[in-house]
Amino acid sequence: MEKKIIANKVHCLVLSYPLQGHINPMLQFSKLLQHEGVRVTLVTTRYHRKTLQSVPPSFTIETISDGFDNGGVEEAGGHKAYLDTFWQVGPKTLAQLIEKFGTLGNKVDCVIYNSFFPWALDVAKRFGIVGVSYLTQNMLVNSIYYHVHQGTLKVPLMEDEISLPLLPRIELGDMPSFFSTKGENQVLLDLLVGQFSNIDKADWILCNTFYEMEKEVVDWTIKIWPKFMTIGPSIPSKFLDKRLKDDEDYGAAQFKTNEKCMEWLNDKPKGSVVYVSFGSMVSLDEEQIQELAYGLRDSGSYFLWVVRASEETKLPKDFEKESKKSLVVTWCSQLKVLAHEAIGCFVTHCGWNSTLEALSLGVPTIAIPQWSDQRTNAKFIADVWKMGIRAPIDEKQIVRQDKFKDCIMEIMEGEKGKEIKSNATQWKTLAVGAFGEHGSSQKNIIEFVTSLINVVH
Repeated sequence: MEKKIIANKVHCLVLSYPLQGHINPMLQFSKLLQHEGVRVTLVTTRYHRKTLQSVPPSFTIETISDGFDNGGVEEAGGHKAYLDTFWQVGPKTLAQLIEKFGTLGNKVDCVIYNSFFPWALDVAKRFGIVGVSYLTQNMLVNSIYYHVHQGTLKVPLMEDEISLPLLPRIELGDMPSFFSTKGENQVLLDLLVGQFSNIDKADWILCNTFYEMEKEVVDWTIKIWPKFMTIGPSIPSKFLDKRLKDDEDYGAAQFKTNEKCMEWLNDKPKGSVVYVSFGSMVSLDEEQIQELAYGLRDSGSYFLWVVRASEETKLPKDFEKESKKSLVVTWCSQLKVLAHEAIGCFVTHCGWNSTLEALSLGVPTIAIPQWSDQRTNAKFIADVWKMGIRAPIDEKQIVRQDKFKDCIMEIMEGEKGKEIKSNATQWKTLAVGAFGEHGSSQKNIIEFVTSLINVVH
């Protein structure tokens, strides 16, 4: 109790990149800090704040400007103009926010910032306060970008297969999509590589993964950055250690959840439902959506499919959205769905949050990656963690209905599916264990808070 009283004198700004997949893990980590007594103010951009349908009532939320307060990237007309302006306006408005807190007698002691914002560390150091970098992707992927920063991996990539320390050999097609330096990919590759421009000067470096999942690369990272800590999986407490009361959702949402999902799942047999979702950003071609639709129908399995409102017109005209066998919704609470005993497998784009959620809940996956780190995550899902299979694509980069149906049958009924389910269950045990009383992530979080208190006071 005494430690919590002292911790309450520590005030952290937690600055997220303005995307759902970035704010969720940082928000979850903030809840853990709050549980340890630290005062937290969440910070996002003015436009992103307007898009959030809900925010956790226990947090104060403040905003900074990215220079496009009415439309973000869309208003900017692309990532280059957006990031160029954000990198000018963001540091100024963050400094103004820190000054505002100072004049109100609520001094900021620490800035925990998404690693995409290396300038946030410069701002923190200018004010003489603690700066903490938070990496939202896994360390296998982060290490690829780090090697580019170090010059040990040259761009453009000339080899068909990439070999890096402590990583399995990675084929060119399994590398993050930004290495195909067409269009805006070069801008986004620069953003990802830029995370490491001053990261060695951060007081701590935190990562949303857990030690048992990436032991070798984490050990290697700690030798380079001694203040590096794994603090994941950053998902609501109900699905891990149940330490935080009523913590069953991240709490910040862009889309309205359809409550019908759980009701529909309740009368389905155990392990019988295929859950399909491609997250909050991925947009699929109409041809791909139609192939998936017919593959799901032909599989004979029950399925729950999240098709965002902006994608619904791409569904086949004769496709039944709700029946005894199927339910198509525009959004749902993914964690609650994955935790439901009726779920037998998860068809996913392999975003890191979705991957961690599936792993933490022991759900086998069918990987259909689209962009960014997803192809690399899919490689690790299938070949390293062995918690799923990757759907094959044709020369048009499309997963065809017959191949998709085969994947579903393999996971739901095949021998390989049994092995994958067993592996997924073992990963669930390890993820939950990381937040046990003596778990790796739990120990790191306590050590971080204790050290932060000592530095600030």
